[in-house]
Amino acid sequence: MTLTFSNVLRYQKLTKNPVQIFIRSWHKEPVPVSWKKPEIGWTKLNFDGSCKCKTGKSSIGGVFRNHKAEFLLGYAESIGKTNSTIAEFAALRRGLELVLENGWSDVWLEGDSKTLIEIIGRKRSVKCAEVQRHISCINLIITTLDNCKVTHIFREGNRAADKFAQMGHQLKKPQIWHVPPNEVLRICREDADGKVFLRRR
Repeated sequence: MTLTFSNVLRYQKLTKNPVQIFIRSWHKEPVPVSWKKPEIGWTKLNFDGSCKCKTGKSSIGGVFRNHKAEFLLGYAESIGKTNSTIAEFAALRRGLELVLENGWSDVWLEGDSKTLIEIIGRKRSVKCAEVQRHISCINLIITTLDNCKVTHIFREGNRAADKFAQMGHQLKKPQIWHVPPNEVLRICREDADGKVFLRRR
């Protein structure tokens, strides 16, 4: 079974580099989910935010890989008390800041928050001032890239980013890895091998 895509959107920016937005549709049948490698010359960022419901303590994390599924960089940090939506936006914003720092210009952004993808893709208005600040920064950075693709992936295909976000809860200061830590080695290897998970509604 192949994955289908719905609601293909074009996010037109002031520059000529369109951002392609793909949102996976819901299925009644089990859906095969797996992490996909980017094209040659592209860098892929998987990002995630984590929020502990009882305490509100939140953290972010993400991982960059190339077309060979080779680990380029990982990041994680605790961001204090907030909600899951803000954590997701903070995770993407930090990832894009690292994109600029590393000079990557063809970038595939992928996360498991459908709400975030819809807000970025459709420019849906939001009332939260903090979310608005994140969106402004995200959009500003995106306009500097040569090419940018933004996609939604189910959680099963975003496990490496989720692991980094979980690790962020334990950190006292932001951390960056240039070599994959032991906690994500197995996940990165399984992603590189194309391991498939069946997701049920």
